[in-house]
Amino acid sequence: MGTDAVKTPRTPRSLREELTNLPNLLTMSRIVLIPPVMLLMLLDTPVGNFFATLLFAIAAITDWLDGYLARKRGLVSVIGKFLDPLADKLIVLATLIIAAELQRIPGWFVVLLLSREITVTGLRSIASTEGLSIDVVQSGKFKTAFQLIGIVALLLDGRYLIDFGVAAGVIDFNALGVMLLALSMVFSVLSAGQYFVGFLRAVAARTKSAGPPTG
Repeated sequence: MGTDAVKTPRTPRSLREELTNLPNLLTMSRIVLIPPVMLLMLLDTPVGNFFATLLFAIAAITDWLDGYLARKRGLVSVIGKFLDPLADKLIVLATLIIAAELQRIPGWFVVLLLSREITVTGLRSIASTEGLSIDVVQSGKFKTAFQLIGIVALLLDGRYLIDFGVAAGVIDFNALGVMLLALSMVFSVLSAGQYFVGFLRAVAARTKSAGPPTG
């Protein structure tokens, strides 16, 4: 077996070890970055927007890196499974709430997104408690991709002259961010529906396998 093979997950010796392993520290760093990102956004200046975007981009990189390291080093933990999606949702919702406060996006957008996240999280929680398996859907991955890129554009805000080498043009990053987030919302609603269907199928499959009640 090569050195690049995924290591077998092991049980951490203590809670302290789980909290201080590198993947979970990276996850917690995303939570730590939330207040400075919000404060920089509230400055509502080009410099503040730039550094808010930079910090958000760093947080997005840690989102990929912590999961990769957890699988690579066999450090997948219960705390990590809880903190990772929590950190993702907190930083996304925090930036969108401030963006709505600054009137960069409509408030109903944040409400709709929050409703979707609560619904899907609730389904996954019930499925996990009942021992049901719900597959990750492709539309959910598209939702995340459009959402992250859209938020980056929304954070930059304003109109900037971009030189593409062969041509130059002015890009309205606020309009671009709203467009990408609208696309992410389409996939968000679609993936929520697919998760719900997957949940119902998992319940039906378990009921069928259990057979008719006896008595």
